[in-house]
Amino acid sequence: MDALRAGVAVFDSGYYYAAHDVWEAAWLEERDDLLQGLIQYSGAVHHARERNWEGCVRLAGSAREYLGSADARGVNVEDVREYLLALEADPERVERGPPQGITIDGELVGLGELGPEAALWAAPALAEERGEESVSQGVGYAREDFESGETDSVFVRLAIDFVTDADKRAIIAQRLGEHAEERRRRERDVNGLF
Repeated sequence: MDALRAGVAVFDSGYYYAAHDVWEAAWLEERDDLLQGLIQYSGAVHHARERNWEGCVRLAGSAREYLGSADARGVNVEDVREYLLALEADPERVERGPPQGITIDGELVGLGELGPEAALWAAPALAEERGEESVSQGVGYAREDFESGETDSVFVRLAIDFVTDADKRAIIAQRLGEHAEERRRRERDVNGLF
């Protein structure tokens, strides 16, 4: 599943809340315990990093329960559940080290290793993380284009590069935003004719 893979890569890159968003978008389409458990795991880590100990402990316990009944699909669920148990007992552990990483079939998944569909699952969450509306709009155009079969549009190419090329992410975001603004301008011009 591309969304699962995308969320794992986003989480392991340190974007815990963004990973939550990736998995939640997929969960809305396919409600299952693995996605729900991972959503709550990322939420627990996010709360701990924000020093909301009560929210962290509540979500850690709930995440552990969901992951206990989940079809693991190759995810290292037992390692995550063990970490969640420790996090419940001591939420401040997040301040002393990174959370338990997530693997699929024993392998770490990096953002640079995502295929096009998985990258397009990760792109909206990473764009929102940046807080730039034009980048988010460009990612939206990429999803539209990809789903309509325009898999080689400038938006699709830039959105995939935005996710997979961390070294050039800032310049790619700028280009993606510029293209989005131009497309919005053209759409307004066309709509103004009618």
